[in-house]
Amino acid sequence: MAVSRPPSRVRRRTVRATTLSLALTGAILATGPAIAGGDPSGSGNPQPAGRGAKPTVVLVHGAFADASGWNGVAGRLMDRGYEVVAPPNPLRGVLGDSAYVASILKSIKGPIVLAGHSYGGAVISQAAAGNKNVKALVYVSAFMPDVGESPASLSAKFTGSELAPALRPVPYTDGTTSGTDLYIQNDKFHAVFAADLPQARARLMAIEQRPVAQAGFGQKATAAAWKKIPSWFVVARNDKAIAPNLERFEARRAKSHTVEVDSSHVAMISHPDLVTDQIRAAAHATAGR
Repeated sequence: MAVSRPPSRVRRRTVRATTLSLALTGAILATGPAIAGGDPSGSGNPQPAGRGAKPTVVLVHGAFADASGWNGVAGRLMDRGYEVVAPPNPLRGVLGDSAYVASILKSIKGPIVLAGHSYGGAVISQAAAGNKNVKALVYVSAFMPDVGESPASLSAKFTGSELAPALRPVPYTDGTTSGTDLYIQNDKFHAVFAADLPQARARLMAIEQRPVAQAGFGQKATAAAWKKIPSWFVVARNDKAIAPNLERFEARRAKSHTVEVDSSHVAMISHPDLVTDQIRAAAHATAGR
């Protein structure tokens, strides 16, 4: 036979549980802003958003690649407390690609350090123009065009690149437009693009590469954000995709903080610590700007 508890004991326990619940709710509400970063001092005076916060680092990949090329750098940055965004680069043309990246930048609150590899350098130079949140630009074995220049015209300035004869054009259509995509021939990918990576890894990168539209290389920049935003540059001495002397020319012209490394075109993969250090140096040097 079931035995019922006295009603008075039930009421007392109900009152105690309700009181405890209200107390916990009050405590959570009271400490909520501090947990969210609104008042880390606990003084009751919320600080402006972003004060003292690390910038968001946006990593833009180049042609014949995707965002996974930034994995080593992105992981190191996240381990050090940085927010990281590595968006897909459409690889259809400098103007359209930069407009796409610019729209992503506008969605990010607070300071930004924007990095670009290879063709991605041309994209960030255009995408950052007029965005006051972008505090620093970091170029990794990249194109860095001035207004009126294109990746194609920059490539013609210096010898040393072996990219052009290694390309494989493939006609494409997407049902709306048509054109020609450019791939690196699989058997030349390792030597031209990633010579200091293991052959097995380069072989996978070759079969997974994302092509760039041929017309995209010829599009001329209409903005050059590096003229107003401080820049950092990683020159890859053994680059066969972009001539190292072109990288040096671009870095000198922009008065970039420059380091050189014995690397193939993919310095962010073969030397992730050095590239991470450059991005962190850019973040520290421009903090509070």
